[in-house]
Amino acid sequence: MTRPLVIIPAYNEERHIGDVVSGLHQHAGDFDIAVIDDGSGDATAASAGDAGAYVIRHPFNMGYGVALQTGYRLAVKQGRPLAVQIDGDGQHDPRDVVRMAEPILEGRADAVYGTRFHENSRYRMPLLRSLGSAWFASLVAASTGTRVRDPTTGLQALSAEVLRFYCTDVFPNDYPDADMIVLLNRNGLRVCEVPVTMHEGLPAESMHKGWVVPYYVYKMTLAVLMNRVRPRELVREAAERTRRGERNTP
Repeated sequence: MTRPLVIIPAYNEERHIGDVVSGLHQHAGDFDIAVIDDGSGDATAASAGDAGAYVIRHPFNMGYGVALQTGYRLAVKQGRPLAVQIDGDGQHDPRDVVRMAEPILEGRADAVYGTRFHENSRYRMPLLRSLGSAWFASLVAASTGTRVRDPTTGLQALSAEVLRFYCTDVFPNDYPDADMIVLLNRNGLRVCEVPVTMHEGLPAESMHKGWVVPYYVYKMTLAVLMNRVRPRELVREAAERTRRGERNTP
């Protein structure tokens, strides 16, 4: 059976990516590891390769969503049963990868979100980001009837069906986040959460800072509302084209 895959989108993560890959080898040894270097200007690709990851390099920075979709296309092309996406800055704990995959392997879910918000968590999100996360959680709950406490988490496990679905043009190329939970729900794909560990204090750059913050909130709110009313037939047709290899073939 083809092994599951860990997908790591990375941009200028030379300082952390080697440790992330090494930790995955130690704690998720049954997974292969693919690092998508999104046009980094440092030695991210070399550090990831030296640590034992398979590396794909974008010729220039194309955005977080594009980097993720490159990993999804690789997983679909290789026939992976599932993939777990994890950030390259070291804030996610590699011990959680196996636990994230369990609901999919047991047939209980199609997409698993790693939540930082649970009774045993010591993670404290900055106030503005916490308010934003709560806003999106409320939007998702109102749109789907499903409570997802951490809809903006970057730690996710995706089944083969979701991977194929995400290889279509329904997947955004900038900030795929809470809007995708609504889209999954509208297409009958099951979502659940697993409590995870989030490490703090790492010198990583957030993509949600400065002038990007109000744009992100506006764009994501609009995307959630649009996905709430998007015709299901259009999405299903796009996913079916991917399965048949007619478009967006990895």
